[in-house]
Amino acid sequence: MLRPAIGQMLNDKQSYYSLVVGVAKRARQIVDEKNEMSEIIVEKPVKTAVEELAAHKYKIIEKDDIGQKTEL
Repeated sequence: MLRPAIGQMLNDKQSYYSLVVGVAKRARQIVDEKNEMSEIIVEKPVKTAVEELAAHKYKIIEKDDIGQKTEL
């Protein structure tokens, strides 16, 4: 698969920051799963995470109040 479009992975209300954090978390999970099963990582975990997200195997869930100011 070539690089998927960002619009393919995000909804209208989601931010790019959420995409980066979501892909990083999934990549870390992939590494942990491979290490747990003592498998060798052949493909880069970030690439795998992006492909899974683009294929809608996983989705990013944001809280409704992200980006809103909080009172101190």
